[in-house]
Amino acid sequence: MDGLRASGGLLRRGRLRRRRQPQPHSGSVLALPLRPRKIRRQLRRSVASRMAALRAQTLPSEDSEDSRVESTVEDAGDPLPGGAAAIPDAARREPYGHLGPAELREASPAARSLQTPRALVEAQTPPARLVEGPTPPARLVEAPALSARLVPASAPPARLLEVPAAPPRVVEASALLCNAQHLAAAPPSAAPATLSGPQVDGTGGELAWDSPLQRVLAELNRIPSSRRRAARLFEWLISPMPPDHFYRRLWEREAVLVRRQDHAYYQGLFSTADLDSMLRHEEVQFGQHLDAARYINGRRETLNPPGRALPAAAWSLYQAGCSLRLLCPQAFSTTVWQFLAVLQEQFGSMAGSNIYLTPPNSQGFAPHYDDIEAFVLQLEGRKLWRVYRPRVPTEELALTSSPNFSQDDLGEPVLQTVLEPGDLLYFPRGFIHQAECQDGVHSLHLTLSTYQRNTWGDFLEAVLPLAVQAAMEENVEFRRGLPRDFMDYMGAQHSDSKDPRRTAFMEKVRVLVARLGHFAPVDAVADQRAKDFIHDSLPPVLTDREKALSVYGLPIRWEAGEPVNVGAQLTTETEVHMLQDGIARLLEESSPNLESECSHGWWKRAWCTRERAVDLEPEDLGLGWWLVGSSMI
Repeated sequence: MDGLRASGGLLRRGRLRRRRQPQPHSGSVLALPLRPRKIRRQLRRSVASRMAALRAQTLPSEDSEDSRVESTVEDAGDPLPGGAAAIPDAARREPYGHLGPAELREASPAARSLQTPRALVEAQTPPARLVEGPTPPARLVEAPALSARLVPASAPPARLLEVPAAPPRVVEASALLCNAQHLAAAPPSAAPATLSGPQVDGTGGELAWDSPLQRVLAELNRIPSSRRRAARLFEWLISPMPPDHFYRRLWEREAVLVRRQDHAYYQGLFSTADLDSMLRHEEVQFGQHLDAARYINGRRETLNPPGRALPAAAWSLYQAGCSLRLLCPQAFSTTVWQFLAVLQEQFGSMAGSNIYLTPPNSQGFAPHYDDIEAFVLQLEGRKLWRVYRPRVPTEELALTSSPNFSQDDLGEPVLQTVLEPGDLLYFPRGFIHQAECQDGVHSLHLTLSTYQRNTWGDFLEAVLPLAVQAAMEENVEFRRGLPRDFMDYMGAQHSDSKDPRRTAFMEKVRVLVARLGHFAPVDAVADQRAKDFIHDSLPPVLTDREKALSVYGLPIRWEAGEPVNVGAQLTTETEVHMLQDGIARLLEESSPNLESECSHGWWKRAWCTRERAVDLEPEDLGLGWWLVGSSMI
């Protein structure tokens, strides 16, 4: 008792010093006492040494990286360092946030214990980081069934250990799949989106903190050229495959599978939560924006009720086994719009997309082929794909989409695989494909489509009539009359005739066709297609710099009861900087004053506001669009 009284007196006088308790360490599990001052003091002194020890125990060496990563992902029986429970297969294969309601109910207790802390962490913005020097940021996550654990913030949500990502495997097969239509979409809003700062998803919320998608979008914001931004985003899309190899060996030839083993690769692009938000807050109409379809016993059914796709109707159809296909999601999702608007410059052709949500153990669409180049991005869940080569040469690089096929119409698939989140599939036009969900897991994927009616034949369809017209005007041989008796030896009924007059007629046709090349307005048709592309493509996405130097960054404002800094002084000494590559084009069109106008070099002028150049969008110039052709934007 005397000792206790003495201790109490010292404590009241502030002179008692508690002995420091040792901090146990075990693998990647860091046990911390519940004393905040002690925690802060200890972390300030030794964060770097602890993280080094943690990485040394949890990360494989470079020599055995492949085998250890493989065992971490595939071996469900291996315990985690520090005696933590092993992660069930379902928890490994599926990111927690992507499990549907039925899957959450069927998950094991261990899996549910892993889902809870993720929900808690995502409800906050963004998790606190402990950083010292070059040490990677870390976040503290407390799981009910596990000890407190330091998890690197950049690790994919489905992994509890920070491991270097396994080198993605590139499998070249001979076919691929997708069902997408080429749709022109209106911009979500009049003001341009930017690639800077915290990105937002379709619902207006921030993208996943430090996701691969957000990192590449932040990188694009620092690239001054829109053409280089498009090349970088496409490189990220098909990584680790080099784009040159893809275009030289695989484009329009083979199906491609890129397996990344990174469930967070596309995180923030689109999700089932985004779809649910659109159904609640946007005017989504059945048939126009959303289709509900199912494929049962070899027959496809489309079950679109009339009117708006309210959540009650859409989710009831989903629960009944229907796949939901969202047409033109870029009209509703700012993130998808930005993604496509950047990529369309890589293809030089309009880029579109569809979203497909398929319930577990179901198939939404019959086997078919499409008339677009398709890139399938697996966003959530898993889906089994079967891909078949074109059956006959006339189906190769098809010009139109096919009708639905039955299973009897198909041979053996050249590619059969299960896509998981982060994986990518590419397949050319004319490759037959079908997909279905299995194993009680739903699937959400985005199909990026491009190159619809963008062929040599489409180009020549526009060139040849103009070439014939020009040849008739300039060459008398094209104006000479046909032989009076040509119907006596030409035509289907004379196709086997050996009449010398027929031979002479065919030779004359070959000579005239060969001369057409001299009259073909190839540049004019190329300009017309470029003009159509500018008119039809998605509105551009601006970087911070482009937005600041455009009309959106002008200093005009309301001040002291009136607008100030109104107007801009246009001089002949300021050079124009177009917002992006290809946003305007100088065309040769019929205009009475075109020659004098171009001689003054008006297309090289620009606005100048308070002695600084301002980048312009075409409608901001106010000079009349004889400079680049009519109806440019």
